[in-house]
Formats: sequence, structure tokens, C-alpha cells
Amino acid sequence: MKLSLRARWALWAALATGLAAVLVSVGLFVAVSRLLAQAQDDRALAAARDAGERLETLIRQRRDDPLGLGAGHAGSPLPGPLDALSVLTGRVTVTAADLERVARQGGERGTELRLSVLGAGAQAGQWVSVQTGRFPGGVPAGLSPRSERLGDVLVVVRPLRGGGLLTVTQDIRALGAAREAFARALAWLLPAALLLSLGLGWWVAGRLLRPVGALEGAARAIGAGGDLRTPLPNAGEDDELARLALTLQQSFGRLADSREREQAFLRAAAHDLRSPLTALQARVDGTLARERDPERYRHDLRELGRDITRLSTLANHLLLLARDPSALASAPVPLRDLAAEAVDRARELDPHADVDLLPSAPLTVQGDRVLLGQAVWNLTVNAVRHAPGASVTVRVSGDGHRARVTVQDDGPGVSPEVLGKLGEAFYRPSESRSADPGGVAGHGLGLALARRAAELHGGELTLRSAPGAGFCAELSLPSSPAASSP
Repeated sequence: MKLSLRARWALWAALATGLAAVLVSVGLFVAVSRLLAQAQDDRALAAARDAGERLETLIRQRRDDPLGLGAGHAGSPLPGPLDALSVLTGRVTVTAADLERVARQGGERGTELRLSVLGAGAQAGQWVSVQTGRFPGGVPAGLSPRSERLGDVLVVVRPLRGGGLLTVTQDIRALGAAREAFARALAWLLPAALLLSLGLGWWVAGRLLRPVGALEGAARAIGAGGDLRTPLPNAGEDDELARLALTLQQSFGRLADSREREQAFLRAAAHDLRSPLTALQARVDGTLARERDPERYRHDLRELGRDITRLSTLANHLLLLARDPSALASAPVPLRDLAAEAVDRARELDPHADVDLLPSAPLTVQGDRVLLGQAVWNLTVNAVRHAPGASVTVRVSGDGHRARVTVQDDGPGVSPEVLGKLGEAFYRPSESRSADPGGVAGHGLGLALARRAAELHGGELTLRSAPGAGFCAELSLPSSPAASSP
């Protein structure tokens, strides 16, 4: 079963915390163990040094005062039983009781002593030892001066001045007990830390995913309601989730624009295709209803040709309006050539039209030549159609960053109310419903297509007019890096 994102975050947090805790615990365990071991070694060496110095002092006192007459001497000056040892010079007896007293004077718990000397006579070449009562077994006599660990004891061998070896053992089971206690504490703390990190990870993941849940709910509501322009919660630039919400909101807005364009396209196509199709059907039916003379047939065919031309123009405009931005061509487009072609076509359409192209430097933009050419043509023919008898000038200009095609006429102009609606698809004010010079009525798509072409190329279409002040349409586009063409 696949875990949720929240559960996976919590598990990863617990895993990371557990790994960090294990590494820290191992480091602490090693550091503390070394510290305790070093402290144990230092105590054992100090105990061996102090015990050796006290024992040497005792031997020296007995050698200098064999009868024990000196003040402060406590002990028998006479040789002891068979376990007594003769060390250094003279007959100096060191007994197990002496070692017990020396060991206990050190104050170190768990410290035991053994004094070893090489025997004489029958015991020549052998180590003879005397030791405290709790001296651990298994520690061989005659060890070279050193410090080592033998099981639960730390053994320190120290030579005495004048001869003999003093072996000091220190019980180090306390160190093992400390290590075991530390390990038990870690055995409890590590699972507790893992559980705590898992709980905190779960809680933090829930807090972090709360905006995602809100975003999911809002997206589900948008999908159910169909309103793609509903603002998404927390959309902005604050953090990654806010930017994600903003990106989704902008994507939904573009989808809404696309859907609205498609719906407008379908409504407009259905509306504007119905009339010419009905007219075509009526003319065909009327023509076939009875015999007519050739001149009447020619007249009817001309009418049918106009309707077919209108349908073709409408279809072309609708297809250009619905064009997918990703399908646009991207190539250098010379604007002056497009403007010259539009002026030439306008003069062919109406030989009496006063249309002029002002001198200008060659300018190039990056884009789709077909779409931009149709846009420039629409602006030009719009001025010729709706300002009959007026002078129309077409100018191409630029400032290094923007390239502009401006179509200006000195006709009657339009009112501010009409100007605000121009550029909407299929909008045709009553005073501009007359047929164009070629006898084909407009559809209200020319300016809409020009505006759409400008938007697809990162530009804009600006319309300026006032009653009696003429009409100006300016197509502004980003200049390409190589703005001038040869």
C-alpha cells in the first residue's frame, strides 16, 4: 500500500532524526568511554605512585630504625613468618598487613597491592611475593613495568628503588557498569527519540500540507463548479506553495480564456454562418424554381459568388482567431513589405480609394507572417471601408524596442461608446454595416483579429478616435534584435 505524502514525510523525518541520534549517541558513547578509561588509568597510575612512595618510605624507616625506636613507627622489627620478604639491604620485613595498611592509606577503593622480589638461596631465580588479601588471582609475578587491563582489573607494575616490583591492581568494573548504564539509557532514549520525531514529523507535515489540502479543495470545487476564474487560496509570491497556487490560478485563467474564446467562436460561427447559408439556400431554390433568362442566371450567380466570398472570408477570420499560439510560425517579418502589400490590395479593391504608404525605414519583427499580414490588411481595409472618400495613410515606425504600423484616416470618426466596443468579435456598429467597396459586407472580425494577432506576438492594438476627428489604429509589436532589414 502506497503511503500518503504526510506519512512519508513523517517517516523520513523520523529516519533522519534516528540516524542523527544514533550517530550522536555512538559518538558520545565512544567519547565518554575513552574519558572514563583515561580517568581510570590516571587514578590507577596515581594510586601506584602513591603506594610505591609510601612503601619505599616504610622500608626505609625499618632499615634505618630496625628496633622500632623512632617515633611514629608501628610494626614489628623482627623477621616475620615464611611469607615475609627481605628486600633492599638488611633484614627488612614487609608483611601482607603492611601492604593492606599502605593500600588503605591511599583511599582508592578497589586498589590491591603485591610486592615481588627475586628469591635467594633455595628460591634463587624465582619471584617471591606478598600481597593484600583481595589481590586478584591470575596476575603473574615478575611482570615488566607497564600498565595493562586484565579482565575486570587494571594492572600497573612499578619498580621500587633498591629492588622489587610493586604490582597495583585497580578494580575497573565500575567503568563497565557505567558503560552498561549509558547503553541502557541509549536503548530507552533512541526509541523515545524516534517516536517523538515521528510524532513531530507527522504534526509538522500536517501543518505544511494544510495549504496543499486547501488548494486541493479549491481545485476540486473549481472542477465541480466550472468557474475557472475562482481565486485560489494563498496564491502569491511568499513561498513555493504560494507560487504553485499562483501558477495554477494563472493556468486556470488561461484555460478560462481559451474556453471563452472557443465558446465565442462557436456562437459566432453558428450565428454568422447561418445567415449566408440561408441566403445561399434561398437563392439556389429561387433560381431553380422556374426558368430564367441567361442574364438573370448571371445575376443570381454573381450574388451567390458574393455570399460564397463572404463565407470564405468569415471562415478564414474565424480560423485565424482560433489559431493555437503554439502553432505560430516564428520568422523575421518585414513590416514595411506587409504595409505595402495591404496598400496595393486596397487600391485594387477600390481604385478610387485615397490610400498612401508614408516613407519609412525597413523594420523587422519576429512572428507569423500570415497572421501579421492579415492584421495589417484588416486595419487598412477597415479604414477604406468605414471612411469612404477619406484619405488613409499607412505609416511604419519604430524606436528600437517597438515597431508600429499606424493606419490613420480623416473620416468622421466614432463616438467614445462605439470606440470602447471596437475590437470585440462580431461587433458591428450600425453606421458601419454598409458593404465594402467590393460589395461584401463585414463581419465585425477585422479589428478583433488584429488585436488577437498583436496579443499572440506580445504586442497591442491601440484605437483612437473622436467624432469628426478621424480614426487611428496602431499595431505595436516588439522589435526583433535585428530591427532593420536590407
